Amino acid sequence: MSLKGKTAFITGGSRGIGKAIALRLAQEGANVVIAAKTATPHPKLPGTIYTTAEEIEAAGGQALPLVVDIRSEELVEDAVAQTVAKFGGIDFCINNASAINLSGTLALSMKRFDLMQQVNVRGTFLTSQKCLPHLLKSDNPHILNLAPPLTFEEKWFKNHVAYSIAKYGMSLCVLGMAGEFRGQVGINALWPKTTIATAAVSSMPGGEHLVERSRKASIMGEAAFHILNKDGKRCTGNYFIDEEVLLEEGMTDLSQYAENPKFKDELMPDLFV
Repeated sequence: MSLKGKTAFITGGSRGIGKAIALRLAQEGANVVIAAKTATPHPKLPGTIYTTAEEIEAAGGQALPLVVDIRSEELVEDAVAQTVAKFGGIDFCINNASAINLSGTLALSMKRFDLMQQVNVRGTFLTSQKCLPHLLKSDNPHILNLAPPLTFEEKWFKNHVAYSIAKYGMSLCVLGMAGEFRGQVGINALWPKTTIATAAVSSMPGGEHLVERSRKASIMGEAAFHILNKDGKRCTGNYFIDEEVLLEEGMTDLSQYAENPKFKDELMPDLFV
């Protein structure tokens, strides 16, 4: 199935995994909307919605960079309307934007708790809600949440319960919406088998060590591409792992995705895998 002319609405896609997905879809000729907050250069982090838009177009896609805080219903509604006005519809909604803080219960401020719930859970629900009327008109619609498999075990929660609640909230959106729109829209989750070399990982304690033992974000872009190529009216309610998606596609050598080839056999498992 060709993605040429398909339109993807991606939240938080100015860097990291969202950007990797955007560039992979652009290589297939897709229209890509970057709905994110970074309009001006960050002092410590590379990339804005505009520099990413330039890379999308250089890769072969069409880009629409939009300044969006997904906590705002008005801004999300306006971004969706601008997307439809420019490209005629929406085929893929990719809920990538997330806030992360791995503090324990006693150390976490309620301001940070609220931010994670608002961005991760509310933002995912809100963006999906506003895209769905247009997705339902697509011939192969998908919602793809960057969220972990639903595995309710103490070990996934005990060290960072607030963050786990927020990420599993995105996973629960998959569970519920996949049932609600079964046969109409493919609603799935994608999560990495290993840590991914992003700014979020490098900023963690021991970040340099983690990054060396991580994979490049491009593995997530490749996995997302293969998921979005599936029949959305039949492929739904799945919690995909990037490595498993690619192995199923016959890609048995994944060493190219190692951030540091020296550590390709010593990769760090992700938090929820």
